[in-house]
Amino acid sequence: MSFAESFSRFAKWTAHASGRPATFGIAAAVILIWAVTGPIFHYSDTWQLFINTGTTIVTFLMVFLIQNTQNRDSTAMQIKLDELVRALTGAKDTVMALEDADEAELVALKARYEALAARARAKAAEGNEGAGARSSGEQEEQGGQGDDLASP
Repeated sequence: MSFAESFSRFAKWTAHASGRPATFGIAAAVILIWAVTGPIFHYSDTWQLFINTGTTIVTFLMVFLIQNTQNRDSTAMQIKLDELVRALTGAKDTVMALEDADEAELVALKARYEALAARARAKAAEGNEGAGARSSGEQEEQGGQGDDLASP
């Protein structure tokens, strides 16, 4: 098993374990014990350093584990969304893998979809039933599968 596979398995396990109520209870108990021992250690610098060091280390390591888990979840979600786009008749294949597009492309596509949404809301305000659904003429006007969305 490679290091990447081992890390991924460890990250999954840690993310699952850290989100459990028992783990929260253990963390709360550690803090409570630390607080109760304050008077025993006369609230010394060493007493404070103990909790500060412990929480800093745990936080530092958890950042990387949580980021790994979020990256994996985000990739899986993007693949699922791409499959839905691919499977829908009339959907534009050009929106698949937009997470890899540059900022200018995303801004242009967002503006296009905002304009489409504004037109749909205007039709709905005029009392047109089915304003959310496009007629076949509108679908042809807006392009079919694989068309470039960058042009308005």
